[in-house]
Amino acid sequence: MRLRFIGIDPETGKNGSPTAWVDPETADIVIQSYIADAETRAQCVANPAPGHAEGIPDHETVVRVPARLVPVLREACDAAERAQL
Repeated sequence: MRLRFIGIDPETGKNGSPTAWVDPETADIVIQSYIADAETRAQCVANPAPGHAEGIPDHETVVRVPARLVPVLREACDAAERAQL
């Protein structure tokens, strides 16, 4: 099944648009956003989740989501919850 488009950064132009989708089969939220810069990545590495090793695993990445996308993410979370019902 295709990803369900939820929304896009309301201040976006025609290129490089932070966007959110939901996978209706798994209820995963899929996000396209800005690649985190080196400083942000270093801060994530220096402040690991409790009980986890430092570093960013090769199969993961860090993205920066603009605050103006929060309403779209709320809608994506609601859609993901509904998909699990």
